[in-house]
Amino acid sequence: MKYVDEYRDAALVHTLADAVARAATRPWTIMEICGGQTHAIVKFGLDDLLPPAITLVHGPGCPVCVTSADLIDAAVELALRPGVILCSFGDMLRVPGNGIDLLTAKARGGDVRIVYSPLDAVGLARENPARPVVFFAVGFETTAPANAMAVLRAERERLDNFSILTSHVLVPPAMRAILGSPDNRVQGFLAAGHVCTIMGTAEYGPIARDHRAPIIITGFEPVDILEGILLCVRQLEAGRAEVANAYSRAVRTDGNIHARQLVERVFEISDRDWRGLGVIPRSGLAVRPEYAAFDAARRFPRVAAPAAAPTECISGEIMRGIRKPHQCPAFGTRCTPEHPLGAPMVSSEGACAAYHRYRARTAA
Repeated sequence: MKYVDEYRDAALVHTLADAVARAATRPWTIMEICGGQTHAIVKFGLDDLLPPAITLVHGPGCPVCVTSADLIDAAVELALRPGVILCSFGDMLRVPGNGIDLLTAKARGGDVRIVYSPLDAVGLARENPARPVVFFAVGFETTAPANAMAVLRAERERLDNFSILTSHVLVPPAMRAILGSPDNRVQGFLAAGHVCTIMGTAEYGPIARDHRAPIIITGFEPVDILEGILLCVRQLEAGRAEVANAYSRAVRTDGNIHARQLVERVFEISDRDWRGLGVIPRSGLAVRPEYAAFDAARRFPRVAAPAAAPTECISGEIMRGIRKPHQCPAFGTRCTPEHPLGAPMVSSEGACAAYHRYRARTAA
């Protein structure tokens, strides 16, 4: 397939892997920050092509995985409210909260509907004017513009029965939190190309400088990822810590200005609780007060008290790069995609799901 096959060229992949081996004279630990990159690394065995000196660890790059269990509980509570239509993308339905998941809520009578766009939820609000329609708005900066557009569309159409339950998280503050942690082992990053397509690259320079960690913006195909690793290793070996754009076919310095304006119009920066990582200051997006009528958290105050969080899942350690999925005692036994203990095992972008799908027989 044109524009894909060239980024999966086996000869070029091996050439890049050999270049990494020649460049690395000492051990380095590099974290990819995107779940899509994690799946590509595991699916194509890219880490197996690298020299033993290079360790790849998997970051909190799956928005489903980092959505707090308490917020999933809030979505479940909404889904079970009489009359409410709770809309979500399909990958959120089986993610466990502290209690049940949305699929179980649906089985218990909740009106939970899978949609493919937040505008589909706006359409449901239009078709059901007597019922509250809530869209579970989960994602990084990438999905924020579409969710902002849904709010603006509902405002324009005066759909006062539409609102969003927001769980937007921002990548740069999470990178700072990981680098600033006492148990950090990450020395360089592969940044998420799709996030930078929206937001640009300006936020990453100060992170690289302050923490002496190179940040390479990459795509999602094998050639993209290995080129990013090579650029990162070369910087580490040279003692440099800069931002490099290895995904220039999609990423511009300023990102997508129109999309950013949409986000800034509807959302404001807020603290956010990341599953497994805790509260990271100024790491999320909340609905601005002027759009409070479309904020489900304001419109539907919680009824149930927060439940106690399960303790067996080690997803926080995995998403900080401290451990890998197969190092979890429950991996593949008590925790499987059919019966997940944590979000990274059930999400389509989760690191545990990638290991289980592609390496379940060899990871132990």
